Amino acid sequence: MQATASDASVSRDTILVDLALQGGGSHGAFTWGVLDRLLEETWLRIDGISGTSAGAMNAVVLVDGYEKDGPKGAQAALEDFWRRVSHSARFRPIRRSPLDILLGRWTLDTSPFFVAFDLAARVFSPYDMNPRGVNPLREVLAECVDFGRVANSSIRLFVTATNVRTGRGRVFRNSELTPDVLLASACLPTLFQAIEIDGEAYWDGGYSGNAAGFGATTSGCSPFCWLPGCYRCRAPRKELESRSRGCPISSRMLRWVLCPA
Repeated sequence: MQATASDASVSRDTILVDLALQGGGSHGAFTWGVLDRLLEETWLRIDGISGTSAGAMNAVVLVDGYEKDGPKGAQAALEDFWRRVSHSARFRPIRRSPLDILLGRWTLDTSPFFVAFDLAARVFSPYDMNPRGVNPLREVLAECVDFGRVANSSIRLFVTATNVRTGRGRVFRNSELTPDVLLASACLPTLFQAIEIDGEAYWDGGYSGNAAGFGATTSGCSPFCWLPGCYRCRAPRKELESRSRGCPISSRMLRWVLCPA
């Protein structure tokens, strides 16, 4: 008779693990499934989580649920979050075309609304197309996460967002986390206005570390060496400026060097 996961975990010693969760939009939904499975293992204990973009949201939602009701609470919180994200896009026109649905293709390449939006995004910036800076995820996060509970959690969190002016990643810890920090960590410059935190503008953390290795440097692991980059006086507000600024920031990822301890 095949043993279940819970049976197999009875005789195992508890192991502390640190998780690094990448961003990447819908990849976050896949990560939700992986986390849901890991949370079934009673012999695993999460000590810290480093996350960027969708990975940062998964991390914060998981920790909030875990603090509320242990692993079961974390599983329920993740499911509730992703259900809300799905429902928020229920009536949006950007979706697969009937042809793609018929052929079983998971792509938006033939969606007329997506093609039109993509073309507009190449000409106009979010400051033109979304002057009020509306982001449906802000409401979802406010409803799903108790940030006070996250701040007091024993599970350490490291969330990365990219400073637009310096191109450097800033790592936010538990007590610093807010809806704006998570939105900054997932802020794609061609879709959303830069998020201002403490007077600085921030973009998606994936430009400077996906997922962040910074958590490792504060946890006693081998440090990362980071070469300095260029600076900018303000957040770009035109589409072309956003793309040109993204190039040197993205190039920073090629300059990570893992140094021996």
